[in-house]
Amino acid sequence: MPPSSRHGAPPEATEAEASVVSFETGAVTSTGRVLPAEEPVGIIYGGVPFAVMMVTPSHLEDFAYGFSLTEGVILDRRDIRGIRIEQAENGLQCSIDLVPERLHQHLARKRALSGRTGCGLCGIDDLASLPHARAPEGEAPRIAVGSVRRALDQMEHWQPLNDRTRAVHAAAWAGIDGEVVTVREDVGRHNALDKLIGALVRTDADPRQGFAIVTSRCSFELVEKIAAFGARTLVAVSAPTARALARARELDITLAGIARRDSMTVFHGLERLLQQESAR
Repeated sequence: MPPSSRHGAPPEATEAEASVVSFETGAVTSTGRVLPAEEPVGIIYGGVPFAVMMVTPSHLEDFAYGFSLTEGVILDRRDIRGIRIEQAENGLQCSIDLVPERLHQHLARKRALSGRTGCGLCGIDDLASLPHARAPEGEAPRIAVGSVRRALDQMEHWQPLNDRTRAVHAAAWAGIDGEVVTVREDVGRHNALDKLIGALVRTDADPRQGFAIVTSRCSFELVEKIAAFGARTLVAVSAPTARALARARELDITLAGIARRDSMTVFHGLERLLQQESAR
């Protein structure tokens, strides 16, 4: 994979501690509370600023790859020649070196993005600029309900930052058998999914050989990101929005929501979720 570096960047500090006062059953207690870190990260292509995103400063190389792919800046990991992460005056700066052809095509596009953790469309100035991923190629995988349950069971052991803070989202990738392979956490649900996709892209993971789980509601942008990666199955612990469901139908992405260990609701692709338990 292309090289990356963190010249002048501090260690990835994902949390901080604050002194708080708690009120519980009439008792007042002074204690410490662990909070997740949230830092502005400037995304720069070819020396030209593109976005400022509020991100938990971990796995930033993965974030750079995933964000670049889901924003349509790159089509393949080989479009990135290198990544340099540096400390800037008010945050971090992520400079991404693209191959000449992709840089030329990127600079021909007009978009400036000021990102926030709660919105994946900030900075778009007209409706024509809405993300519009192509439908993933190939046949969608058939996945046993038991595999989804197995992955949900494993998720809690893959979220150390949320265990400490109770304030971040996670995005996970599991194989067809439900074994969780990779998880990324972030204060932003979009960021967590971009980090996950970036990690998978960097290892040439096959998007047709697994499914994604997000610990949030399923919005339109999350469906778009999954499609940009080429995956065909998305599971969310909360419900999808109406636009997310409409887009999942258009792209023929299997979409399940309100997913728990003992129940889930299938919004699209029921015929591909098998009722029998998968082999362990």
